[in-house]
Amino acid sequence: MLDLKFIRENIELVKENIKNKNEKSDLGEFLELEEKRRVIIKDVEKLKNDRNNASKEIALLKKEGKDANEFINEMKVVSDKIKELDDELKIVEEKIFSTISYLPNMLHESVPIGRSAEDNPVIREVGVIKEQKYKANHIEISKNLGILDFERGAKVSGSGFAFYVGKGAALERALIRFMLDYHIEKHGYTEIWSPFMVNADSMFGTGQLPKMANDMYYMNEDDMYLIPTAEVPLTNYHREDLLKIEDLPKKICGYSPCFRRESGSYGKDVHGFLRVHQFNKVEMVNFSLPENSYNQLEILVGEAEDILKALEIPYRVILLCSGDTSFSSAKTYDLEIWAAGEQKWLEVSSCSNFGDFQARRSNIRFKRTPNSKPEFVHTLNGSGLATSRLYATILENYVQEDGSVLIPEALRDYCKFDKINNI
Repeated sequence: MLDLKFIRENIELVKENIKNKNEKSDLGEFLELEEKRRVIIKDVEKLKNDRNNASKEIALLKKEGKDANEFINEMKVVSDKIKELDDELKIVEEKIFSTISYLPNMLHESVPIGRSAEDNPVIREVGVIKEQKYKANHIEISKNLGILDFERGAKVSGSGFAFYVGKGAALERALIRFMLDYHIEKHGYTEIWSPFMVNADSMFGTGQLPKMANDMYYMNEDDMYLIPTAEVPLTNYHREDLLKIEDLPKKICGYSPCFRRESGSYGKDVHGFLRVHQFNKVEMVNFSLPENSYNQLEILVGEAEDILKALEIPYRVILLCSGDTSFSSAKTYDLEIWAAGEQKWLEVSSCSNFGDFQARRSNIRFKRTPNSKPEFVHTLNGSGLATSRLYATILENYVQEDGSVLIPEALRDYCKFDKINNI
């Protein structure tokens, strides 16, 4: 959430940011509400001043033994009016809060202005794209190997779901364990196993609510949401907390399934694992000092890259332009991996700095000294990594001429086998 004082003093900047982010937030009502709020506060202050003066007059009359009933009756009317205005002010401030809840985070100055993904600059490409002698997409490969079953997934749950079978399940489990161990042992993260259902306050804290309510799976009777990413519970782990400055940056990671309705995905690639309603992901979350957060973002991207380097998968790093940067993010890098069977780049990780946007919504703060005023931390997170497209890409990049799939060397100790053969 943006700072209210910042919005008041930078209306035109906020309007320009809304435009650059392709958002549709309306500041017109905000300006009207702000003017109404200003008038109410002015009227209340005047009435309270009148009441204070009258109270002194009443006290003086009583001291002199004179009748003060007329003043007392007048002040009762004034007190009733003050309560009426206070109630009206509360309603106006609630509307202001609701309005600014829909305002996107301000973009960092280094984010290029653009309208869509086509305007995203490539920062670097890493690895060699090899010419495959046997080209097939992950659906064909997995069907031949009997390791993924999309048909039964659709029968049991619907489109966008799959069963992992035999060595296919072992490979998925190995990926998750490998990535968690890597981040814990080599990058200094603390693992947290989180709930997979959260309340509305948590979804608001990380910015999914209220704007993206339609993309979430909501359980009406329990007023709970299935998490779209472990970012939500991991960030909210410190909601309402005052962190110690010596603990910053604080780095936590965790595995979770992710649940997304993908209501806006019509017309996009939806076959196989390219777009699903449930997938697995290891998430990295970083709580940083404000002055260090953009350096921490570069480190976070490097930590996600390390997984791809270890798995020897060609990838590239993309800096998202303004129009492709999410509602809550100030700056985002995407990691895309080369899928040989699809012959395209697939996003496998987003690494973002949210500045104090999430911390302000979640009230996550720190103190520089014991006597200093609390400040909001900066929050960052990144996929480290999402497994579905990574899984598909491993199949497509490691498939052999006979249809078998070699297991990346980094995963063999986790899988306990080095190849998946034809059934």
